[in-house]
Parts: sequence; C-alpha cells; structure tokens
Amino acid sequence: MDPSSLAALDRRITDCRACPRLVAWREEVARTKRAAFADWTYWGRPVPGFGPADARLLIVGLAPAAHGGNRTGRMFTGDRSGDVLYEALYDVGLASQPTSVRTGDGLELYGVRVTSPVHCAPPANKPTPGERDTCRPWLVQELHLLRPTLRAVVVLGAFGWQAALPAFAEAGWTVPRPRPAFAHGVHVPLEGLDLYGCFHVSQRNTFTGRLTPAMLRDVLRTAAHTAGLPTRSP
Repeated sequence: MDPSSLAALDRRITDCRACPRLVAWREEVARTKRAAFADWTYWGRPVPGFGPADARLLIVGLAPAAHGGNRTGRMFTGDRSGDVLYEALYDVGLASQPTSVRTGDGLELYGVRVTSPVHCAPPANKPTPGERDTCRPWLVQELHLLRPTLRAVVVLGAFGWQAALPAFAEAGWTVPRPRPAFAHGVHVPLEGLDLYGCFHVSQRNTFTGRLTPAMLRDVLRTAAHTAGLPTRSP
C-alpha cells in the first residue's frame, strides 16, 4: 500500500473541527495547561493514529487524554495509560522502548499501529455517542487503508468495542449479528481478521488490578501471534 495515503489521512484528521464541544475543550486545555506541563506548547488538536502503514496488528483505544495525547500530539503518549501500554508492547517485542514521552523520543512500533475511535480529548474522558458517530468515518478510512496487511485488532475497553464494531462493518468486514458483547479476552474471528477485547489501560483498571501487566501482555502476545508478528518470549 502507499504509505502516503495513511499520512494524508492523518493530516486531514488533525484539521478536523466537526464537534464543537470537543474543539472547545481540547483548545481550552491547551491554553490553561496543567501546572506540571506549564512549559509545554500543547498540541491541542485531533490526534492521529501512530504506527506503520503496513501494520498487521491494530490497537484501538478510546480517545486522547487531555494532558496526554492532547499535549504531545501522539496516541497514548505522555500519560499513565500510555506508560502501561507501551511498556507491555516493549515487553512482548512490539516496541523499540518501554516509554512514550513525546514525539521524536525514538519510539518505534513493530508491525503495530495505535488509533482510537475519537480523535479529540473529551471532557471527563467521556465522548458522547454523537461525537463517537461523527468521528467514525476517520476510523473507517483508516481500516480501509490498513486492510491489505491487517490481521488482528485489540480493542481496549467497552466504549472502543462499541465504536469499533460498526466501523469494521462499514469498512467491509461482516460483523456477527447480534453484535458480540465486550469482555476481556473475548475473541471474535472475522473474515481474515481476528478481533480481541482487552480491558482499557486506564488508571482505574490498572491501579485496582482489574487489568494487570501480565493480562495485557497475554492479549497482546496472542493477537501478535495471530497476526504473524514475532514476539519476545515471556
């Protein structure tokens, strides 16, 4: 596939102003900042996906964090959720380093791309159903571009699951009816694509032990194996 096509999509995403509430919030956060990041120039725009254009494994989250991706301009970068995700990806051999601090920090993903169904940071980390649906065409286009190489998907959390299934259907995959319910470790085979559910890497889940590093690594390793990606031994 032509990598510039995905790069062009990413550029269009960063210019989107379709959801007034999200535009106002992301830009307000970028102006007021958090005291710990007072010296940062916040990104304050929609955050595109991150990873190679020929990815075999896609990870789908929820939305950028106000002081994470909305600050750094890269998915799951600069917050505790990203710390958990990228450390797990590194542990299984799918990332070049265990930390994700800022763009240009040297992080590379191996055969993996990370995206979300909502590209702007939402207030209280809760996009509305309308905002989710308005943002869906971006994910559908991304899936179309990734389809030649994509073999497995890990969806983080119930919101991402509910947003992703219609996107897969619109992108040409046949999704079972009724739609499969979300659960940690659930596996739904589509034609030529294996879909896995995983609890979200939010602090609420990781601090309480609902999602442990071992649980996350297990799902990532299983999905990577399905996708034909080499992994590091446990």
